[in-house]
Amino acid sequence: MTAFEIQFHGVRGSLASPGIHTAAVGGHTSCIEIGVAGRRIVLDAGTGLAALGDRILTLGDLARPTTILLSHVHWDHIQGIPFFKPIYIAGSEIEIISGPNGFMPLAEVLRRQMSPPFFPVAFDELSAEVRARDVGIGARFMVGEVQVTVARLNHPDPVYGYRLDYDGHALVYATDTEHYSCVDPTLRALAQGADVLIYDAQYTPEEYRGDQGPAKVGWGHSTFEAAAELARQADVERLVLFHHDPARSDAQVEAIERRARLCFPNTVAAREHMMITIGAMAQRSDALLCAGARSRAGAGGQSVGVEAA
Repeated sequence: MTAFEIQFHGVRGSLASPGIHTAAVGGHTSCIEIGVAGRRIVLDAGTGLAALGDRILTLGDLARPTTILLSHVHWDHIQGIPFFKPIYIAGSEIEIISGPNGFMPLAEVLRRQMSPPFFPVAFDELSAEVRARDVGIGARFMVGEVQVTVARLNHPDPVYGYRLDYDGHALVYATDTEHYSCVDPTLRALAQGADVLIYDAQYTPEEYRGDQGPAKVGWGHSTFEAAAELARQADVERLVLFHHDPARSDAQVEAIERRARLCFPNTVAAREHMMITIGAMAQRSDALLCAGARSRAGAGGQSVGVEAA
């Protein structure tokens, strides 16, 4: 039985970065699709959301409800919403959820994003049933049979991490967060015992400290070293490095992945189209093959599997 099926549609931070040097990892900003308990839960709505919408139409999967959990409403996490085709189709059910942003209700954020002169179609004119919902810091609520826990993260504007629990398995999403000098106890509690932790690793330690370019302290992002230490202390099974810097080439992402594995061996860098299964008993390879390849080699019976799509 598979508890979670996770597919990455956008893995970049700050700015979409298509190009020959980013083709393998991908250039879309944050968007992760999760199939769980007959529902579709989406983590963030960056430019990768447009690709997800195309996939939903191709599969004829409009009938399944979609819940979008926003970490926050910075551009790179919401820019895909106006280009998510299911919102223009009557009968689609879409709920968008986020914690308080400190400025206005989520519904007003979405209305302002989709209004002239910024966009020609107004949010209130959409054909689908689209609902916006604000939740509190530390909230716990159900999306179908999935329990969602919300935690405040460390970023210049309010940002929220999410833990999804279902059938004895857990996925934690913590992007756009900056580490402290010690592991954040709130984040450690959120990630405790998770099967998969998806974590912001936009900078290398050298970039963060200012050894290479201006220091990034206070910018609201983290490093693979901090990710690995959190995963170790929280007893996480697999760590996924996420929110890659837009200037980072495929080769540089792979180099960071190799360095991270020296700190926490069960680490993988997120790539567009990459799929992760939680709770699957099928044999999977821990090594990601080149795009388009699949593998069934490796240790059987593991609870987390990774493959390239």
